[in-house]
Amino acid sequence: MLDSVNIPLSEYGRLLRRYLLPQRSRVALMAALLLGSIGLQLIAPQAVRGFIDAVQAGAGERALIASALLFVGAALGQQALRVCAAYASETVAWTATNALRADLTAHVLRLDVGFHKTHPPGELIERVDGDVNALAGFFSDFAIQLMGSALLLLGVLVAVAFIHIGLALALAVFVLVTLMALGWVWQRGTSHWQNDRKRSGGFYGFLGEALSATEDLRANGATPFVMQRFFAQLQSWLPVRLRASFWGQGVMVAATFAVAISEAIAYGVGGRLFFEDRITLGGVYVLIAYAAMLGAPIETIRAQVQALQQASASIARVRGLLQTPSTVTDGSDVLPRKALAVALQHVHFRYDDTNTNWTLHDVSFELAAGKVLGVLGHTGSGKTTLARLMFRQHDPQCGEVCLGGVGLRTAALASVRASVGWVTQDVQLFAASLRDNITFFDAAVTDAKLVHVLHQLGLASWLNRLPHGLDTVIGAGALSAGEAQLIAFARVFIKDPGLVILDEASSRLDPATEALLDSAMGALLAGRTAIIIAHRLNTVERADDILILEGGVVVEHGAREALAADAGSRFAKLRAVT
Repeated sequence: MLDSVNIPLSEYGRLLRRYLLPQRSRVALMAALLLGSIGLQLIAPQAVRGFIDAVQAGAGERALIASALLFVGAALGQQALRVCAAYASETVAWTATNALRADLTAHVLRLDVGFHKTHPPGELIERVDGDVNALAGFFSDFAIQLMGSALLLLGVLVAVAFIHIGLALALAVFVLVTLMALGWVWQRGTSHWQNDRKRSGGFYGFLGEALSATEDLRANGATPFVMQRFFAQLQSWLPVRLRASFWGQGVMVAATFAVAISEAIAYGVGGRLFFEDRITLGGVYVLIAYAAMLGAPIETIRAQVQALQQASASIARVRGLLQTPSTVTDGSDVLPRKALAVALQHVHFRYDDTNTNWTLHDVSFELAAGKVLGVLGHTGSGKTTLARLMFRQHDPQCGEVCLGGVGLRTAALASVRASVGWVTQDVQLFAASLRDNITFFDAAVTDAKLVHVLHQLGLASWLNRLPHGLDTVIGAGALSAGEAQLIAFARVFIKDPGLVILDEASSRLDPATEALLDSAMGALLAGRTAIIIAHRLNTVERADDILILEGGVVVEHGAREALAADAGSRFAKLRAVT
């Protein structure tokens, strides 16, 4: 776990510069509004002092009205500036946190599959949204409020010094001790807030997993077990939250106690000076008012310190996420935009470096451009892992994967993703129109092109059966498995890749839908290199070559027709069994 207490000050400054500099004009406006409000706040007690002294001196009605109007004007102006500053503050916070969310989301999407397997979506949502929400105040007014509070404290002490230098020095020492106490409480409380954020991420990670598995949970009667874990998570979170809140409230108690002491000092000194005829009654009021005014900046600093406790914990988690490297680094080489030749040279791969067993062991083969390779093997033999390496979701620990003569370690990720199309049996659908589901919300793809693609795939009749054509709204569960596969085929066809990987793409389809997909597959593979991963042999009948994996090792590889004609080959024996 990261120690948020030891976050260097430069990290706070870096975040402020990164997300506030683009808004420098708004930040300057917010600072000007806040400083104007502070100035009017210091003027208001002087107006009351003038009014009180004028009454005691028997001044005329005009002088009294002038003092009263000055006070009212200062009070109204202060509130107006404060409202405007709050509006500017919220705008700055919203813009900054949205920019940080975008950076975090983009970074998470770039991380490799291994990271996502160990961090459930619920946890990542909490880190991208929950931790960033905790930083809203840090971005909006942390520096401005601290600066404003410091200036208000200085202004109050200077104003008191003009009345009584001894009282000003006493209050200055008192303020210094109070700020040191607040800093101590902040340091003690930050680690507890970090633990709270960690528990929060764990809880929402569990909740996300449970909600995504609702169907399986119901089918297996596991709902009581989930609820038991739900309450266990909350029960373990409670003491962590209580400890964090205790230290947060400790800051508030310290600030409240400090304000009470400062007012008591002002009452005592002011009363003594008045009875000694060293100041007027208006001067007593000013001393008490300024002493009470110390409470506002101390309270502001208290609130900012409490917010900084939570912000520091969130900054640590945000920094940790942004500094998490992907095991797959971007390259610069570009794959050719044509049918890609495939070559694997002594490839070794395992998901966990601590595991002594290889998922793929010394895999080598070549596939000529424009040819089709059928990959067979039992569950767990490494077929899908092979596809992940060619899509560069992982890099092998040893060996080389080449597409179109380019080694994937040096290839640009964007080029690999544009040149390789991958269709799996699980298709992710969005609650959006058919058009957006095929194009992934790319408005540059015209309807005419979409219709042309669906016609090329032999899916015109299917499109015509949809109630609103391309505008038909679909989503998870709205389509059958076969219809979802049709969308996946269309997505790949729109991308026009040089290599198509079909990973058990028809394993869950009924015969009628599979026949429709078989027609679409013919159009999809025309002029492209293809790798078809399958359990059923009829799926690889269109393949030129066959590769059989067993325990991550290539046990047979050759031309499909030659293997089929060789009675001793594994492929021929599999055909005989089926």
